[in-house]
Amino acid sequence: SEIIREKILHLTSEEIPHAIGVNVDRMIKEDEDRVRIEATIYVERDSQKGIVIGKGGKKLKEVGKRARIDIEMLLGSKVYLELWVKVQRDWRNKVNFIRQIGYVEDQD
Repeated sequence: SEIIREKILHLTSEEIPHAIGVNVDRMIKEDEDRVRIEATIYVERDSQKGIVIGKGGKKLKEVGKRARIDIEMLLGSKVYLELWVKVQRDWRNKVNFIRQIGYVEDQD
């Protein structure tokens, strides 16, 4: 998730870095040399969603391409990376949500 977040920060010049969270929803090894990763990018406002997606989806496509290349190098196999962008209003102030996407570990 940090690789995806890093690519978003590099490609968006707008002030949204702290409002972006990324959760890897699923990671499946489809065969010997291919992994499928599904991830959700969370933002706090519709305007931020538009910034991340970009005109015609170009920015999100570039984020996916750059992240996929780095993840392939890390895993040593081909990666199919599917990204979604969702608005979760004020997610940074919701402890349960932050815990759910893995940004804070349970204190059990």
